[in-house]
Amino acid sequence: MKRRIFGTAGVILLLLFFNTGIKAESLNLTGYVRNYTGMLLEGGNDFSILQNTFNLNLEHSKGKIAFKVNPYIYDYQNKDLEIGLRQAYIDIFFKSMDIRIGKQQIIWGKADGVFITDVISPKDLREFLLPEFDEIRMGITAVKVDYYIGDSTLELVWVPVFSPTIMPEADSIWNPGFDLPLQPEFDYSRKKVEESLKNSEMFFKYSTTSSAIDLEFMAGYMWDDDPTLHTVKNIDPVTMQPESITIIPEHHRLALAGGSFSTTLGGYVIRGEGAYYFGKYFLSEDPMIEEAVVEKDYLQYLIGVDFTLLDIKMSAQFIQQYILDYDDPIVNDRVENMMTFLATKDFLRETLFLELFSYIGLNDGDALIRGKVKYKFSDELEILLGANIFTGTEGMFGRYNKNDMVYAKVKYSF
Repeated sequence: MKRRIFGTAGVILLLLFFNTGIKAESLNLTGYVRNYTGMLLEGGNDFSILQNTFNLNLEHSKGKIAFKVNPYIYDYQNKDLEIGLRQAYIDIFFKSMDIRIGKQQIIWGKADGVFITDVISPKDLREFLLPEFDEIRMGITAVKVDYYIGDSTLELVWVPVFSPTIMPEADSIWNPGFDLPLQPEFDYSRKKVEESLKNSEMFFKYSTTSSAIDLEFMAGYMWDDDPTLHTVKNIDPVTMQPESITIIPEHHRLALAGGSFSTTLGGYVIRGEGAYYFGKYFLSEDPMIEEAVVEKDYLQYLIGVDFTLLDIKMSAQFIQQYILDYDDPIVNDRVENMMTFLATKDFLRETLFLELFSYIGLNDGDALIRGKVKYKFSDELEILLGANIFTGTEGMFGRYNKNDMVYAKVKYSF
């Protein structure tokens, strides 16, 4: 794997701050070092991951100006060192408005573990959904403006340069491959989104808070972070079987509008989130469809509840995706249903933590079950033991049923 260096501009920004007279003692410096070791439960108990991480946060504020720089280093076994910037931005504060400029993670919505209106920051899916979500979400270079009106906020985000999802490498255990009769060839000539003003992305959100309910309304005009895999088959006219298959990844424009809410009813917190997507491309098995893709609108929403039972904090979510104007040859189901379940409890004066989180695919009967045990020796040192178990043979999680693993993380924070 080639060395990845992200955000050179952010490093230059950091050096400029040091060179303009900010003293080291005025910086708020935090971070951690971590060892992460995972082992597969099948196929000879191979190591699924061997990773050492150094993560640093440098923050400083003075008057109406603040900045944050978050560099990181990943050291994987048998791979080049990966150095990058998760965030590197400047905040400028006014009486009724804040402006943030630079590389930043932007989190919208009320959902846990799924992305519905939380679509601004692209995702790093090289390890599927297993890393912490602050590591799955990538920093995006953007200008974010928050304007405050009483208990309400207007938020505008402009992303000048598109950044796609990072997908697993070809030899990764998280690359599901292709269910095709031939090994496909790839044509990447249409994958790149040219850097230009007309290709930038815009997002808007209005949020308001009251004693009864929290509400958010959002809209976006963006590029689909995940490329559509256009497929061209060269068919033999005699046998009517494909002689060659070419896959052409391409990112398409996508518009969406949605919102979210949360409210308290007795001892329960009720959450909801939904979005309507205009012009999403789906794979089709109709041989008459050019490049095997069709454009459809679709709706995705969830309803969730948080509560405490027997001193155990619990959360459950139901998520549904519905494709409008559905055609039977579309590879996706017309309606796809999923649930998530979370249970957490702490012991020994908040030094021992147990957590169980599950994704459950209702269409295919598959699931991802994640159990964790964390013990904090001190505020600085902790150890975490966990397991990721995939069930089923089909669906989003069932296709990884040979990737069951146990893992350990040792983390020192400073």
